[in-house]
Amino acid sequence: MTNESPRQQRDARPEADISHSLAEIAAHVGGDLRVDGPAAHGVALSTAGVRTGDLFVAAAGASTHGARYAADARAAGAVAALTDPAGAEWVPAGMPLIVVDDPRGLLGRLSAWFYGHPATALKTIGVTGTQGKTSTTFLIDAALGERSSGLIGSMGSKIDGIPVPTKLTTPEAPALHALLAKMREEGVTWVSSEVSSQAITMRRVDGLVFDVAVFLNLGHDHLDFHGSQENYRAAKRELLTPAMSRLALVNIDDQAGRRFHDDPELRTESFSITGRDADWRAIDIELGPDGSAFTVVGPEGQSARFTTPIIGTFTVSNILAAVAALDRVGYPLERSVAGLADFTGPEGRVQFVPVDADFRVVIDAGHKPEAINALLCALRPATSGRIITVIGSNGNRDAHKRPLMGRFSAMASDIVVVTDDNPADEDPAMIRRAVVAGTRGSSAQVFDIAGRAEAIHHAVELAEAGDLLVIVGKGDERHQITAHGIVPHSDPDEVAWALERRRDRTAD
Repeated sequence: MTNESPRQQRDARPEADISHSLAEIAAHVGGDLRVDGPAAHGVALSTAGVRTGDLFVAAAGASTHGARYAADARAAGAVAALTDPAGAEWVPAGMPLIVVDDPRGLLGRLSAWFYGHPATALKTIGVTGTQGKTSTTFLIDAALGERSSGLIGSMGSKIDGIPVPTKLTTPEAPALHALLAKMREEGVTWVSSEVSSQAITMRRVDGLVFDVAVFLNLGHDHLDFHGSQENYRAAKRELLTPAMSRLALVNIDDQAGRRFHDDPELRTESFSITGRDADWRAIDIELGPDGSAFTVVGPEGQSARFTTPIIGTFTVSNILAAVAALDRVGYPLERSVAGLADFTGPEGRVQFVPVDADFRVVIDAGHKPEAINALLCALRPATSGRIITVIGSNGNRDAHKRPLMGRFSAMASDIVVVTDDNPADEDPAMIRRAVVAGTRGSSAQVFDIAGRAEAIHHAVELAEAGDLLVIVGKGDERHQITAHGIVPHSDPDEVAWALERRRDRTAD
C-alpha cells in the first residue's frame, strides 16, 4: 500500500476542518482542564500519528506511559495532551493539558464525538473470527463492486477500491473514527471492517455500534494475549452483544457459533453450509478444482445462485456470511452475484501463483492450525499429484499452536517442509522443532530446513509433474521479522528464482 503514489491513495482523515476547544473536550469527557490552549483539530494516540493541531492522548501502556512522549508529540505539532494523573507528571510545563482517570477507557467515545459520530451515517459490518476476516471483508467489497464501499483491515483500508494507508488489523479508535469520517465525506454507504479480538479487548472499536457483526469461527490463537481459550471466546462474544452490534450473524457450523446462537443475551441470526437449520443456508453446493457454485437461501425466501473461481468449502461459508450481512444492511442478495463471479480473492489468500512448470503453486497467509487444515483439505481435489507444504510458525506468539500447525499440515500433505516464518527474537530452530514434533506419527515425509528461502528452493526441487506446492504463513507479506530486524523476503520471488535455477541446471 505504501508504494502507491499520492494520487493513488486517499488520506485517512477527512478534508473538512474539525475543531473543538479544549474546554468542550474536557466537558465532554468529564476531565480537568488544567492548562487551556488552542482548539484541537484531530486526535492522536501515538507520536507517529500526530499531526499539527492534534490532541495527544497519553495512556498507560504495558511497558511505559504514553505521557513520557508528550514533549515529542508537542514537537510533532500536538497542541494539547490528555492523560491521567500519573501521566500529568510527565507532560512538559505549560503544555495545554486535560486530566482524566482513564484515557484509554474514554478514547473511543471521545473519538466518535470529536468526528461527529460518522458511523451513524454509514451501514457498518464488523467481521470477527480466528480465520477468514480478511477474505470476508474483501468479498463484501467485491460484492459491492467497490462502489460506495469502505474496507478496513489487516491488508490496509480502501475507499471505492482506492487504498487508504492504515496500520493494525483494526485501527486505534482515533484513527478508526477519523477514517469513518473520511468515508462519510467521500459518500461511502457500506463499510466492512475486520475486528480482531485484541481490538475488542483494547477498546479500539469503542464508540461504534455495528449494524451487523459477523462471527466466522473460533480456533486456537492469541493465547499469548488472552491467556486462555475462554478469554479469547469472551472477547469475540463482546462484539456480538447489543452494546456493540445491532444484529449478530453467527456461523452455527462452528461450535462457538452454536453457543453464541443459543445465548439469550445476544440477538443473532445463523448461517450454515452443512445443512443445519439456519436462517441463512448455502445449498446445492458444487465444489471443484477451479471454483465453486451454490445457492444462498435467506429467512424471508431470498434466493440467489453464486459462482466463484475461489476453491474450498471455507470460501462458500465466507461468501454466505458476506452476502447475508450485506442483505441485512440494505444490499439485496441478488445484487451481490455479479461482483463475486470473477473475484479471485485478496492477494496472498489461496493465491495460485503463475509458474512455468508442470506443477502448481499456491501461497496463503494462513498461520493458524484450523486455517491450515481447511486450506489443505480444500486443495486436495485440486491436484492429481502430491501436496508439498512449506510451513513455519511465528516467534513471540502462542507456542501451543506450533505442534498443531505441524499436525494438521502432515495430516493433509504428502511432504512437509518445516521452516522459519517470523521467528522474531526466539530461536528459529526451537520453533521448528515444536512444529516438527506435531508431525510425528503421520505418513508424511518431513524436512526441517533453516531459512525460508532455502526451504522454498528445496520444495521446488522436490516437486514433480502434477504436484501442488503450498506455501503458507506469509501470503502478501514481503518481509520476515528476525532477531536481526525486518529483512526483505517474498515467497513468490523465491519460487521464481528456484524455478530459474532448476531450469538452468536442467539445461546444463
